[in-house]
Amino acid sequence: MRFNTRKWVKPEDLNANGTLFGGRLLSWIDEEAVLYSIIQLENKRVVTKYMSEINFLSTAEAGDIVEIGIEVVRFGTSSLTLKCEARNKMTQESIVTVDQLIMVNLNEAGKATPHGKTQIEYVTDRLAREGGEASKKS
Repeated sequence: MRFNTRKWVKPEDLNANGTLFGGRLLSWIDEEAVLYSIIQLENKRVVTKYMSEINFLSTAEAGDIVEIGIEVVRFGTSSLTLKCEARNKMTQESIVTVDQLIMVNLNEAGKATPHGKTQIEYVTDRLAREGGEASKKS
């Protein structure tokens, strides 16, 4: 799993117990899943359809750094299924795992639409492809 995002736990992120509020962490995870999907599917109209069971394993406190990792599980016709882990960088403990986040690709009318993707594409691959296409046009 690739951990691309880090969040700094601040006082406004805490619950009444003085630890990271679960809702805040789920918001961070949802945002990361949407951003990852937008980049993979090359469409800014992506929404969360489903989030599986959420298993909280540990927590974080103010000043801790939380890392969020995303991994592709499956490419559907109009969806992308991801799994996620958030871990405490300071303690190296997993805070939460989410086995399935289903993200749906939408068209301008807000309807699910095929995305045509079948595998992970990294930015370097996309740049190489676009560079090759640009040189063919020259």
